[in-house]
Amino acid sequence: MPMKPNFVRKKKRQVHGTTFWDQEYNNPTHLKLSTKESEDLAKFTRWLIRRERTDLLTPPASAIDAGCGNGRNLIFLANEFEMKGVGFDISSAAISQAKAASEKLEIEYDVRTAADKIPVEDSSQSLALDMMTSHFLDAKGREQLRDELHRTLVPGGYLFMKTFLKDKDLHTARLISERPGTEEGSYIHPVMGVAEYVYSEEELVAFLSEKFIVRKIYRSHKHAFKGRARKRRTISIYAEKDYDKNI
Repeated sequence: MPMKPNFVRKKKRQVHGTTFWDQEYNNPTHLKLSTKESEDLAKFTRWLIRRERTDLLTPPASAIDAGCGNGRNLIFLANEFEMKGVGFDISSAAISQAKAASEKLEIEYDVRTAADKIPVEDSSQSLALDMMTSHFLDAKGREQLRDELHRTLVPGGYLFMKTFLKDKDLHTARLISERPGTEEGSYIHPVMGVAEYVYSEEELVAFLSEKFIVRKIYRSHKHAFKGRARKRRTISIYAEKDYDKNI
């Protein structure tokens, strides 16, 4: 009796970095990429209004978004407050979608990494956004992005930063233990195959305070149930560029 051939299931080839993001924007399989603005950003704008800082939202005010993706947050600022915008992302697919959705808006987009020097004039932006972007950079890249965003902001302008939070996050602890990166406090993402760095609140505040005045901090809840990890923890920080330190 002839033996049945042994069939081996072909493993799907993993892609990383820019290729991963291009595929996700063209045909999402791992991430939910919304075209609606971040509620955290909308909350930030409401906070600015309550603090009577509508000058940062009023034309000809402009916002810069590092890792803008499909442009959803700059589009929100443009539609809601008639702001201008500058966005960049490593994914050409994301930038193509952003441009298509922003045809009638005063927003400029470019394909570049967040670690590059930003071709924007000093003190030209009222808001700077780093929303789930800089944690993909190494220590040098994170410092470069922070300093570049600070440089582009007007005195009294604001950085809105959102990133993962290490404190009491079971996911982060497991990933660092099982898949450590070369930098302490980092891990290799199991799907993207790239390094991610996660701050503690103390580390992040100290890092930003070298250039900014930290005005407000929001932390997500400790997402655990009966000792088991659930959703990742995040932290959002509103940081102002000092009027007296335009350097």
